[in-house]
Amino acid sequence: MIFKHLQRSVSTVNYIPRTMSTRTNEKNNILVERLGEVTTIGINRPDKRNCIDHETAEMLENAIADFEKDTDAHVGVLYGTGGNFCAGFDFDEIANLEDLQKSTTDQKAQFSILQSRKFLRKPMIAALSGYAVAGGLELALLCDLRVMEETAVVGLYARRFGVPLVDGGTVRLPAVVGLSRALDLILTGKSLNAKEAFEWGLVNRIVACGLGQALQLAVCLAKFPQECLSSDRDSAYNSAFSQVYADLIKYEKDNADNISLKSIVEGAKKFISGVGKHGKTYNLRERDYLDWEKEYNQTAKCKL
Repeated sequence: MIFKHLQRSVSTVNYIPRTMSTRTNEKNNILVERLGEVTTIGINRPDKRNCIDHETAEMLENAIADFEKDTDAHVGVLYGTGGNFCAGFDFDEIANLEDLQKSTTDQKAQFSILQSRKFLRKPMIAALSGYAVAGGLELALLCDLRVMEETAVVGLYARRFGVPLVDGGTVRLPAVVGLSRALDLILTGKSLNAKEAFEWGLVNRIVACGLGQALQLAVCLAKFPQECLSSDRDSAYNSAFSQVYADLIKYEKDNADNISLKSIVEGAKKFISGVGKHGKTYNLRERDYLDWEKEYNQTAKCKL
């Protein structure tokens, strides 16, 4: 099944053993296959740019848990079908929250993609294509490595609508790119193309076919002695965080709980209505001023 999603000819997957196991859920929102010692997990809501609703989030969590329990699977590849990695949590679900007086903490937890997931027990490679934005970028940051297609885009677009980061973005992003650049993405909601993301250290490779190259990389990692690889990987993560990882994730969640659920729902409704899409954040504020990103780009061209 996975070879359907390799829309370009990629010779790098030819040496993967063809003895594969395939598992899908009833709604096919998450596709799981094992190719030799590599497990692929696909987000399959292409009509929604692979936005993840609460039900799909549970399926994804279960798929990752099964991968971690599988002693014959050493490396995972996370990808999206239909040309996009993941455009974050499904704002349709947030906009339709009705009882705003209900426990806001419980309701906010429902629009987290993998809030309970602090750390992956095995290496995971994210194959970024199309949009990898908002919660989709946070999901990519959960992975160990990220390969990004030349035409893909990353960014924290939920900034435009007042929806907080609840999937580890405020913890993992500074660890990956440094505080200054992380704040640039977090505060402005700007987007990065593949070249910029690579220069920032946000992604590890720029490739023509994300899934194909991610598979190639996964096969390479799976060939190494896994006990030593796992030990060195754990040490690297421990050295990257000055505080206990779980405490940092909890702090992010607690901060998000302080934000009014009503304002989050209103932001989601604005997105559904079309306001603020395509980067036109000035429409969101209903003010007549230039898009700062366009002004920045024009200034940059003048300096060249």
